[in-house]
Amino acid sequence: MSKTYGYIRVSSREQNEERQRIALLDWGIPERDLFTDKQSGKDFERPAYRCMLRKLKEGDLVVVKSIDRLGRNYEEILDQWRIITKKIHVDIKVLDMPLLDTRQNVDLTGTLIADLVLQLLSYVAQTERESIRQRQAEGIAAARQRGVRFGRPSMIVPEAFDETYTRWLAGEITSRKAGELLGTSQTTFLNWVRRHKKNQEF
Repeated sequence: MSKTYGYIRVSSREQNEERQRIALLDWGIPERDLFTDKQSGKDFERPAYRCMLRKLKEGDLVVVKSIDRLGRNYEEILDQWRIITKKIHVDIKVLDMPLLDTRQNVDLTGTLIADLVLQLLSYVAQTERESIRQRQAEGIAAARQRGVRFGRPSMIVPEAFDETYTRWLAGEITSRKAGELLGTSQTTFLNWVRRHKKNQEF
């Protein structure tokens, strides 16, 4: 007997997957048959997705809210689509795009139309992501030109730094010990040393 599974993916652990979950539940997929991945762009292992693929049997159906849930880019989306439909012989339905439903129009013309729509939407999804990244990069560059600083603020150098720095410079203590004496890490101490030397140059 064929089964229907829903797949949910958000690109980071901070994003909320509830919108996708509600759409799939409303479509009639039980909670037990939903697979959810919360993965960053650089970490794309997707354990839930791999688990779902192992469960799939010929004749099953995979439902996603939007086409970009299948992958991060144009090539990956097309690759996963082919694996599911051609290799495992499972149908796919995309809720946001009714044309992308492999159960409908299974003749040659219908398949051609679906393939064309899939490639177009995959391309648009990737182009949109690249546009967002470009706008973010441009925004960061503009902010830096205005003097906005990013990242964590630097730790305040403690008053005991000069004495500890002198002892370290004389070879009495190691940089690790110097960090311990100042209540910080070896790396932070060495960063303070570099900053101290740089300030002395001016």
